[in-house]
Amino acid sequence: MAERSQTASEAGNDMGSDDTIGGNVSKYMVLPAGYCGQPKKGHLTFDACFESGNLGRVDQVSEFEYDLFIRPDTCNPRFRVWFNFTVENVKESQRVIFNIVNFSKTKSLYRDGMAPMVKSTSRPKWQRLPPKNVYYYRCPDHRKNYVMSFAFCFDREEDIYQFAYCYPYTYTRFQHYLDSLQKRNMDYFFREKLGQSVQQRQLDLLTITSPDNLREGAEQKVVFITGRVHPGETPSSFVCQGIIDFLISQHPVARALREHLVFKIAPMLNPDGVYLGNYRCSLMGFDLNRHWLDPSPWAHPTLHGVKQLIIQMHNDPKTSLEFYIDIHAHSTMMNGFMYGNIFEDEERFQRQAIFPKLLCQNAEDFSYSSTSFNRDAVKAGTGRRFLGGLLDHTSYCYTLEVSFYSYIIGGTTAAVPYTEEAYMKLGRNVARTFLDYYRLNPMAEKLALPMPRLRKEKPPPHKSLLPRGRASNYPNGKRDKKISVDHKDPSGPF
Repeated sequence: MAERSQTASEAGNDMGSDDTIGGNVSKYMVLPAGYCGQPKKGHLTFDACFESGNLGRVDQVSEFEYDLFIRPDTCNPRFRVWFNFTVENVKESQRVIFNIVNFSKTKSLYRDGMAPMVKSTSRPKWQRLPPKNVYYYRCPDHRKNYVMSFAFCFDREEDIYQFAYCYPYTYTRFQHYLDSLQKRNMDYFFREKLGQSVQQRQLDLLTITSPDNLREGAEQKVVFITGRVHPGETPSSFVCQGIIDFLISQHPVARALREHLVFKIAPMLNPDGVYLGNYRCSLMGFDLNRHWLDPSPWAHPTLHGVKQLIIQMHNDPKTSLEFYIDIHAHSTMMNGFMYGNIFEDEERFQRQAIFPKLLCQNAEDFSYSSTSFNRDAVKAGTGRRFLGGLLDHTSYCYTLEVSFYSYIIGGTTAAVPYTEEAYMKLGRNVARTFLDYYRLNPMAEKLALPMPRLRKEKPPPHKSLLPRGRASNYPNGKRDKKISVDHKDPSGPF
């Protein structure tokens, strides 16, 4: 049985059972059974005691093989998906097999080629491991749980290696990003503190719009966007950053959108869960996206604050809440896609299909065929379902999902793994789709878009911000060309 070095703070942790994992490993050195000498290079040291870290236990199976246990979400043992840990004290050319043995989900994109992320101190850019080194299977040695095993060769002794389920996006990174935007003193970007989490982390609310839209008595058309209610769904933050970056840019589409719309964005609804390295829950073990019906100001304070603001806007006769979009990541499906609501009013039901169809035209990684509309009982407490019932027939509520792994471009079968930049590009394309939706672009009418037909074959009604006669006032008078993802250079212009 492996021995471990232990600090005083760890001494109370019972590492002997999967059911009793209570915290992250901290500088945990694995020594061979019966070894009594000084630690040597190659005696691996595991650590997850850092922001968004997660690794609850390490068992050495053999000289080369280790069983790794995900720490369950705080106060909720049901969720074990996110992992994020470091390994150091490695030996050059040391080969290992790591088995993640206690996933709480059976279905996974690991079946379809997804691989863990890795970086090291000398190579700080995240990369996916080669899929040929990753295996996903049901294991009789671990209660018939599904196990993800991957082989790895350490090549630089002085490096610290970090492995993660997906690209991490921490609370601290988010705060630094917002601080950098605030320092630019843009008169159309506003940051405010809407509330605090249970652990007193900040719930930020961003407002992006022309100052004219905020003057007293001005009518407002509001697009409300939220993200990271599920803390392990890190792609949500990259998509949200892409939306923000585009909306604050000097792109003519962004300027037109700021002139006519008010964007309210709460990019991180669960800052405690993000900081703690949870996958789905808050500090107290709540799945916040099931508590929209009656959020508690003390148990779900961030959700309570956002809901109160939305209700306040809904009751303001000068404010029209046009869209609500909640951004998530999906662990079993490819591409970006949306969930919408089902309504008895057929016309309203079909009108809400317009935005995802337009987004499908703008973003090659977005799949309209994977988009679905439902009213499953299990989703009743979600933001999309609750607000879809609260708001009137002119408002549209969606969940935007994006794959943890990859997208497949129409007409092909090859999976293109997402990068951080590709996630942000999807966000930019979400933002620019509002231009097509509101027909700020005079060329939009010439597009051959696949629009749903309503009863009696009436053309679908669009909301409009500009009278038809003013269409020529759109900056530059040109429509942006259809977006295509450059796989060789994802940082290129879009």
